[in-house]
Amino acid sequence: MSRQLPPLNPLRAFEAAARHLSFTRAAEELFVTPSAVSHQVKALEENLGITLFLRDSKALVLTAAGKAYLPGVQEAFRQLAFATYQLHRERSIPALKINLPPTFATKWLIPRMKRFVQAHPEVDLKISTSKHMVDFAREDFDLAVRFGRGVYPGLRAERCLPVEVFPVCAPSLLAGPVPLRVPDDLRLHRLLHDDSTYDDVSNPDWATWLEHTGVQGVDTTRGPSFWPSHLVIDAAIDGLGVALAKRSWVERDLLEGRLVRPFEGLTLPVEFSYFFVYPEDRADDPRLGIFLGWVRQEVARDAQTDDVAQAGIL
Repeated sequence: MSRQLPPLNPLRAFEAAARHLSFTRAAEELFVTPSAVSHQVKALEENLGITLFLRDSKALVLTAAGKAYLPGVQEAFRQLAFATYQLHRERSIPALKINLPPTFATKWLIPRMKRFVQAHPEVDLKISTSKHMVDFAREDFDLAVRFGRGVYPGLRAERCLPVEVFPVCAPSLLAGPVPLRVPDDLRLHRLLHDDSTYDDVSNPDWATWLEHTGVQGVDTTRGPSFWPSHLVIDAAIDGLGVALAKRSWVERDLLEGRLVRPFEGLTLPVEFSYFFVYPEDRADDPRLGIFLGWVRQEVARDAQTDDVAQAGIL
């Protein structure tokens, strides 16, 4: 190892010429002339004091020494290329780590993430879900979603999605032996319950919705329960019963006909909303700015779609 390493350019010329067994093809790869490749290889042989090629008018042939030397040179170039790749990777923009409620991720974010990836390929998202409230001091997240009034001391909060709930079901429940036409018909249908709702007015259940609409005589203690919320929506799509769902979670299923609203217009607004929250010291993070700007565009897009649908165009 005390010998000085050969210069890089002659090594590149040797590796390319040995791989192609042609100075001409090596020259095309390296964007130089065949004469330049020949001179570089000659310089390498002189530096090493060893002949690497047998040259004649018909072919370029590696000597035994050249054959023995080639794998080590190629491995060195591979390691150099990998080290350079790792260097650039470490200096690239790190992924934006986001923690979301499971149904927010499944029913709102993931169906539209392709648009984000296409618009902002430079920002990778690392998505995880949990039911508990993220502690930014102890957990490695850049951004989280919380359901509440938007007051979170020490954190910045941006309202993302307002909430309103209404019943949804599979189209098949509108017909059949017991058609679902008016709210009183719920007495004859199975209610599907969302076990992820909170035990307060922030997230109404069937009893709250029925009281709001003035419907009586429906047993809200019966029927299967699910957690997370997207499972109760899936059960409704499969025709198991009627679910009480948040608008943002079912908009796509309604547009594509997997679900219907049996009682159009009977909507219950909710006091709480979904908020993006993040520490104050990350307010200038360009990744946050890109992602939150994209979310605003998506929310505006949804509102525009709703306006068109209500106008009867869709």
